[in-house]
Amino acid sequence: MTLSRQTATALLVAAALFMEILDATVITTAIPVIAKDFGVPATHLSVGVSAYLVAVTLFIPLSGYIADKYGAKRIFMLAICTFVMASVLCGISDSLAEFTLARILQGIGGAMMVPVGRLVVLRDAPKAQLVHLVAIITWPALSAPLLGPVLGGWIATHWGWPWIFYINVPLGLIALLFTSRLLTNRPGSVGRFDTLGFVLSGGGFALFMTGLELLASHTSSSVIAALCCLTGLSLLAAAIFHLHRAPSPLLSFDALAYRTFRITLFGGSVVRIALASAPFLIPLMLQLGLGYSPIEAGTLLLWLFAGNLAVKPATTWLMNATGFKRLLIANAILIALGYLVLGLLTPQTPYVVIAVLLFVCGMNRSIHLTALNTLAFADVPQNNMRDANTLGAMLAQMNRGLGITIGALAVTLSGILIGSTGDPAQLHFQIAMAVMALFALLSTVDCLLLPSNAGNAVLKKARSGSQMS
Repeated sequence: MTLSRQTATALLVAAALFMEILDATVITTAIPVIAKDFGVPATHLSVGVSAYLVAVTLFIPLSGYIADKYGAKRIFMLAICTFVMASVLCGISDSLAEFTLARILQGIGGAMMVPVGRLVVLRDAPKAQLVHLVAIITWPALSAPLLGPVLGGWIATHWGWPWIFYINVPLGLIALLFTSRLLTNRPGSVGRFDTLGFVLSGGGFALFMTGLELLASHTSSSVIAALCCLTGLSLLAAAIFHLHRAPSPLLSFDALAYRTFRITLFGGSVVRIALASAPFLIPLMLQLGLGYSPIEAGTLLLWLFAGNLAVKPATTWLMNATGFKRLLIANAILIALGYLVLGLLTPQTPYVVIAVLLFVCGMNRSIHLTALNTLAFADVPQNNMRDANTLGAMLAQMNRGLGITIGALAVTLSGILIGSTGDPAQLHFQIAMAVMALFALLSTVDCLLLPSNAGNAVLKKARSGSQMS
């Protein structure tokens, strides 16, 4: 079967995004091994995770502008080269300082790959093919956070931790080869670069993400973490004020005029936070609450990944058969029920029951994220796609951090509130799962505001015009 150029491009971008998202989580299980080689406490290695995520967040606002100015193909190839070079530097690092600097450079390359790659697909995609193409570029966000810790632990154990980064070299070279053949370079005319907008938005997101990382990793005082979050939010508020008034802003909020985009951005963020907590909360619950070993917990988590992949071929059919509104509402309820049932697990629950439950939860996770990502751009015209894509990428990073942080806080606060009577570990996780179920249910409030024909422009069923508010 011959792939169309658009499908091949989507597969290329998906592979690059998978490589980028994977590297955000792949070192988590290898941290003790890396720390031993550097001669530092394992807790100090959290800076390697944080530095990468903060660098990605800081430079995302810049990506749309430079893609328009110099051409998406050129920037995408530069991003891959930067990412691969930084991966090699990570592998040959001899100290924590060298490793951290290499991770920052890797994050800069990743910041260019994430939104620019997706923009390449979205900008040229006919509305009729948007469902199919978004389904392809969504799978990295579904699979990479789940595979990262398992793959990182296996590579560190059997090959040595530098190979976690060296495997990016052949993958990057293959991506460069296909990029040179598939993508075209079309630089456009852009206004003067909005330096103030970049400093406020990038700095605000970076500080906020730093605060979230500090809260989640417990590597600093909660006061410092809270100050980072508050300062970041203040800068973001100033950025919004500036971007609304600047003659040539770094990005515009015009795409928010489209109801489908606006709802998937706000209500969608609520359910994405719940879904982002799964790769953190579930392995922790399996180990601390149910008594599984790290290897057993990692293996069980793969059932969540299997559910993600298994339902992929049916996701497009489901969207066409039910429409976006009914699918999102029904699936959010199923996600909430999944979290509640996860909270009811006990050490006596059979392994096969847990595996089946995680498989079903993975299916619901895949359906929801694919539907949200497709609906978000269903009614956005091509001239607003760059800014819509940048906004979506920035919030996606924030949602991932919030998912982990809120999950960790829910476990911690439940311990403070109920103490250690009975079986505290599992009871704490029951409360955390209930909190995530509530987040999933809250997302239905926005979905109820959608018209019944929302997103029909990209479905095979009867299509309607844009859903302007």
